[in-house]
Amino acid sequence: MENDLVAAALSAARERGQDVAEVPLTAIATAAGISRSTLLRRLGGTRAALDEAVRQAGVDPGGRPPVRERAITAAARLIADQGLGAITLDAVADAAQCSLPSLHVVFEGRDGLLAAVFDRFGPVPDLEALAADPPSDVEDTVRAIYRAMVAAFGQEPRVLPAVFADLFGRPGGPASRMMQATLPRMVTSLRALLIAQVAAGRLRPLPFPLLVQLLLGPIAAHMLLRPTLDAALGPELPPVDETCEIFAEAFLRAAAMP
Repeated sequence: MENDLVAAALSAARERGQDVAEVPLTAIATAAGISRSTLLRRLGGTRAALDEAVRQAGVDPGGRPPVRERAITAAARLIADQGLGAITLDAVADAAQCSLPSLHVVFEGRDGLLAAVFDRFGPVPDLEALAADPPSDVEDTVRAIYRAMVAAFGQEPRVLPAVFADLFGRPGGPASRMMQATLPRMVTSLRALLIAQVAAGRLRPLPFPLLVQLLLGPIAAHMLLRPTLDAALGPELPPVDETCEIFAEAFLRAAAMP
């Protein structure tokens, strides 16, 4: 594809405030100083080649979900299928059908992309929503936190189990950086939910990190092991909802004030 046609498409898109895919061929032809029929002839009768040339130039022509959405979805599937260690920007660009420069622009590198994936498929958004409108009752608070954790672990593609697998195997690897990028937000939400209950005299004033570990440790370990436990134990294993209730009761017996 000739550079002058790519430049004309980008110029027409900027002038009209549209994505390249939304700009009529007539407007692109005018920007290139040629007729529409000449433009079509040079494009081989279809604009698909022009859109691809614009994409190869590092600009998303539009007409599809944004690069950010496609890349997060593609990376999540790759992580679930191949593990975190297999993720490269080249592999994500190929799976998302976008250019490598566009990933660098949108995410500022691999760690930025992985942090965005963890933010989308981890528990942070649900915990933030819960903290914005918290239950007043300590029992309901604990159950709501468990529901958020179960939803994150069970979400497809199964990103969170793959993140933990990498974290356990490589404590200083990319999973650690992913979690560190979003951990402040998660801590802020949990602090808002739990410290309010401590201040109200409903939870014991335990050190906050230990209170969180006491709350989340059992359900996280269970959800990581559940596929294996389900295959090995079958009907002996309670359903997830019942399991959450059992863990909630155990936490409240340990941490709730009389």
